[in-house]
Amino acid sequence: MKAHVQAAVIGGGVVGCSVLYHLAKFGWRDVILIERAELTAGSTWHAAGGFHTLNADTNMAALQGYTIRLYKELEELSGQSCGLHHVGGLTIATTPDRMDFLKAARAMHRHMGLETEIVGRKEIERLCPVMNTEGVLGALYDPLDGHLDPAGTTQAYARAARLEGAEIYQHNKVEELVSRPDGSWDVVTEQGTSRAEHVVNAAGLWAREVGEMAGVYLPLHPMEHQYLVSDDIREVYERDTELAHVMDPAGGTYFRQEGRGLVIGIYEQDCDPWGVDGSPWDFGPELLPDNLDRIAGPLEAAYRRYPCLEMAGIKRVINGPFTFAPDGNPLVGPVPGLKNYWSACAVMAGFSQGGGVGLTLAEWMIDGEPSRDVFAMDVARFGDYCTKPYTLAKVRENYQRRFAISYPNEELPAGRPLHTTPAYEIWDGQGAVFGSAYGMEHVNYFAKKGDERIEIPSFRRSNVFEAVGEECRAVRTAAGINEIHNFGKYEVSGPAAKAWLDHVMAGCMPREGRMSLSPMLSDSGRLAGDFTIMRLARERFQLTASYAAQAYHMRWFARHLPASGVDLANVSRERIGFQIAGPNARELLSRVAEADVSNAAFPFLSVREASVAGIDAIIARVSYTGDLGYEIYVAADRQASLYEVLAGASADLGLRPFGMRAMMSLRLEKGFGSWMREYTPDYTPLETGLDRFVDYDKPDFIGRAAAVEERSKPPNRRLATFVVDVADADAVAWEPIWKDGVVVGYVTSGGYAHYVEKSVALGFVPTEMIEDGATFDIEILGELRKATLLSEPLFDSAGARMRG
Repeated sequence: MKAHVQAAVIGGGVVGCSVLYHLAKFGWRDVILIERAELTAGSTWHAAGGFHTLNADTNMAALQGYTIRLYKELEELSGQSCGLHHVGGLTIATTPDRMDFLKAARAMHRHMGLETEIVGRKEIERLCPVMNTEGVLGALYDPLDGHLDPAGTTQAYARAARLEGAEIYQHNKVEELVSRPDGSWDVVTEQGTSRAEHVVNAAGLWAREVGEMAGVYLPLHPMEHQYLVSDDIREVYERDTELAHVMDPAGGTYFRQEGRGLVIGIYEQDCDPWGVDGSPWDFGPELLPDNLDRIAGPLEAAYRRYPCLEMAGIKRVINGPFTFAPDGNPLVGPVPGLKNYWSACAVMAGFSQGGGVGLTLAEWMIDGEPSRDVFAMDVARFGDYCTKPYTLAKVRENYQRRFAISYPNEELPAGRPLHTTPAYEIWDGQGAVFGSAYGMEHVNYFAKKGDERIEIPSFRRSNVFEAVGEECRAVRTAAGINEIHNFGKYEVSGPAAKAWLDHVMAGCMPREGRMSLSPMLSDSGRLAGDFTIMRLARERFQLTASYAAQAYHMRWFARHLPASGVDLANVSRERIGFQIAGPNARELLSRVAEADVSNAAFPFLSVREASVAGIDAIIARVSYTGDLGYEIYVAADRQASLYEVLAGASADLGLRPFGMRAMMSLRLEKGFGSWMREYTPDYTPLETGLDRFVDYDKPDFIGRAAAVEERSKPPNRRLATFVVDVADADAVAWEPIWKDGVVVGYVTSGGYAHYVEKSVALGFVPTEMIEDGATFDIEILGELRKATLLSEPLFDSAGARMRG
């Protein structure tokens, strides 16, 4: 075994072999793969081998499309057949809500260039005549769907990698990983030790154990999964063409042809985790015992859906474990807290996603960042809140929901509540209905008296429409209060704090007592963060950003932190509080703050440390509502006292609590963007309008060269705001934007702006088409709705309320 390598990939399944191939393809020839047994000897060998592009995240869907298109190239490069069957796939709908879901997916595919289509029962029966279409309303058809030979495909990756100079060591278990001061790793194996500049954990079922070797817990868990292979069926083998794949979400099954018979796979509600205490190292070539009782209900539904099964016997039952992350997407990228340790784990759909995972990781390792936004599978989308019990609860929930409809307004219950603030009990007593992000509970809205405290999931306006509208109107006409705990908050201090922030942030640093908005850029000039910077003292700053991006941002900070002169602390859960907003907000604050908060003394974008009724606080003159407003930060143990102070002083001011549903409605009236919607690593400052916060004259900040180059030529697309003529459904995200019968852009977010009583969408269109009053069409649930472009905010266009 080589004594020194650029990268050591641990795990010889389809994902590990894909990573190895892509690293070698992109120029890293001195790379090895280490497998404890033989290639495919984990989950890969017993996989059903299906592939599809359907995914709720557009970039994930695009990477799945890349994976599927790669197979023919692999066959040509390696000379190894992947056993491809491009038969197309149907996802059937038996309810109106499922049809809405499929229409939304079809609309998303339009701007991605994926040729899916909605088909009716006649076309379904033509593509899959063995199906009983009773109760079927329609289906989404994808011509790219199909299946392959898992072993042959894995060997194709391996052969292609070897042809590029990579080496593979089988029957060689990794025993230990030892980090070295220079960031490299000693990979200790049964056959010797290799010093690797980078380590990739692609260990599949054993990813947790390989993570523990490096001192980290990766949030994933294996689940048992069963599928059946039938005996020969005459209706199958007498056909001239192969049957299309079918997913029957209502029945919890997937279906495909297997030679002269059929495969039926089941995602059952009565599911079983595997390896709760760890994955045995000697497991692999065997299957788990059959458990047909567990899948009896879905199996009966499958026999009704495919009547030809009633006359066929079962040739074999496959019950094997696959790994899942809490949300079902892979865990990919540099693991926070470690140098040069990379994850390529929890890829439960390896033959749909394995190629995209390999591509992404190779780009990241070699170029420093992926070519697209991959946060949906970034290992840093989870934080230390993902304990083993929480992970298991969410993985089980995700498995049960494998075929469930993903609604834009749905909140999932497993593992909750996990983290709460002292205000949680206060809100609960006032009828709050909660959501959760990054393990933290937050208020979505407050139920009206007498209403059930539940929001019914829907693609259309939900049952809480009026309740949210009342909250919005209270903010705009009197005063509103909600928490600011769901911002990520970081304190940066020390003699080199300003110089470091000037380097990692693209914007200018504020003076003491002031705040500024700043994008954070990657080396390529794309967005890595959207920050508010508060300068509390000469050498002390508070940064705020997305709460859900904490591990993502801390990983970036750690990568660029100097050895001395800067102290960095994540204070997101320690420093919380409230924002108050609306025309009465200043009057309320003036009654309790032991400081002058008049506009003259405390203008817009000011920040100060002051006492609020004896409570030490940081007060910032800013509000994401776009109204007159203030953010008041205090220590977590003083939050409840702060609420009592504010509530007690507001009896005549109309103060009303509001939740995140109202917040997102209010920000649309100002055209304010949101992280991971309008602002993602797919976009640049100039495209999003954040260029107005970039200090191009600064001599040295990350991404400056790319940002300056972009400034010299206008971007092809820009972010714009639209008012949309709708019925009962608003734009949400990814809807295509049409102009003269052609898809020219897409929506990034949308909803109903309650105070101005308009349906609003934000989205990207070609720069040359941006003109006030220009008309477009936005496709919402299969219908084209007229959209008019706006050049000014719908509320307080001059900013008089916000700044006054």
